[in-house]
Amino acid sequence: MGVVAGIGVLLPFPFYWWLWTNPQAWVNLCGKGRDPSKVMARVSHALKLAQLLSLFSVASLSWPPPFYFWPLMGFGQFLNFRVYQLLGESGTYYGVRFGKNIPWVTEFPFGVIRDPQYVGSIMSLLACLPFVPFQYIFLWCLGYGFMMRVEADEDQNNRAKPLS
Repeated sequence: MGVVAGIGVLLPFPFYWWLWTNPQAWVNLCGKGRDPSKVMARVSHALKLAQLLSLFSVASLSWPPPFYFWPLMGFGQFLNFRVYQLLGESGTYYGVRFGKNIPWVTEFPFGVIRDPQYVGSIMSLLACLPFVPFQYIFLWCLGYGFMMRVEADEDQNNRAKPLS
């Protein structure tokens, strides 16, 4: 189960990398009349389910969690919620890469925390360390670190043109 769980944890990251580096191919694949951000969100939710099932397959749940679980999970999920609240689906799911006009956001946590959604996700994963073996949390965090690096170097000339 260990190798399968590791693959499951890493499953979304090649998809995200491909979308970030090939946005026009994704827009073309989605076709006219389909919102590429919405399609990405649906695929991402399925991949997130596979990740979570992979973690649960190797987890040992117990109650009560350690004291640090609640602040890490709570603030991590707050950051994720806040990013989605401010950016919406299109802003969260690479809309700018797919040729959409996404307004620049400076409200908290943007401008205070670099990559707040990834930071929030990593905090939530660290909260799970008492229940999930370290190597799976580490792999998932490596995936987020990889994507933070990929997304830090955006080539604006590589943005997709919306299909008309």
